[in-house]
Amino acid sequence: MLTATVAILLPTLAWAQVYPTKPIRIVVGFAAGGGADIVARIAGQKLSAGLGQSVIIDNRPGAGGNIATELVAKAPADGHTLLATPSSFVINPSLYSKVAYDPIKDFEPVSALTSYMLFLVIHPSLPVRSVKALIALAKAKPGHLGYASGGSGTLTHIAGELFAYMAGVRMTHIPYKGGSPAVPAVIGGQVEMTFQPPINVVPHVRVGKLIPLGATGPKRSTALPDVPTIAEAGIPGFEATAWNALFAPAGTPAAIVKRISEGVGKGLRQADALDIFEKQGLDQAAGTPEELAALVRTEFTKWAKVVKSAGIKSE
Repeated sequence: MLTATVAILLPTLAWAQVYPTKPIRIVVGFAAGGGADIVARIAGQKLSAGLGQSVIIDNRPGAGGNIATELVAKAPADGHTLLATPSSFVINPSLYSKVAYDPIKDFEPVSALTSYMLFLVIHPSLPVRSVKALIALAKAKPGHLGYASGGSGTLTHIAGELFAYMAGVRMTHIPYKGGSPAVPAVIGGQVEMTFQPPINVVPHVRVGKLIPLGATGPKRSTALPDVPTIAEAGIPGFEATAWNALFAPAGTPAAIVKRISEGVGKGLRQADALDIFEKQGLDQAAGTPEELAALVRTEFTKWAKVVKSAGIKSE
């Protein structure tokens, strides 16, 4: 039995030892220069240095990242084509009526790359200064309070829907084309609140243009450590964390997946990568394939419930 097992494993182990045999392509479903692209390029640089092979970033924007995701799902499972994607990867199958991939069955999780929480911030004129007070106001005026997002189906949208669902309130979603116009809308008083990444709102919080009520992560942010998590502040169990991660097509040998995961993890823990992440408001989140697999299963189920209960559809 042992001899037979070793005989089966030897070809896979030998393949992993010679891997990679050609340049590695990391496909990104968003345009160059954006957050997902920046993270993918850092990961690619570190992977290239660790494996001694060129890494090419292939930007394939469109359909909320679905074009790139479907491309990688159909790619050869040899470790030479990878997908770097944000957490929309697990949200899109519930959001779009037709998606030609299954985030669990069609991919091998490699490693998480980065993560970030959002801040719930309000215009200073809103007469509340805590999550509990905001919930009370929302219950007193159903549908009256509005929250701005970076677009329908984005995390800044569905975080608000999760908040409303768990708090038992009704708020009005006001979508914008990205965080850049959404934040000024709140600062200008056109909308009462928004859920946004630290990089979009922390500078405005520090000068008093926005008031933070809570952080959506599992723990407080180092950027604003005095701001409680929303779970602490009034909605136990609330969490809405965005992440970027690396995946390979289903069937990619486990030894190759492990080698990529370890190479990326080692690189992302280096000081230069950590410095870039800090400036972008990101946390380094490299981990094992098993940890990413568990995250995907949990997040896929969680956001499917939110999308269904809120009746969210892609634009």
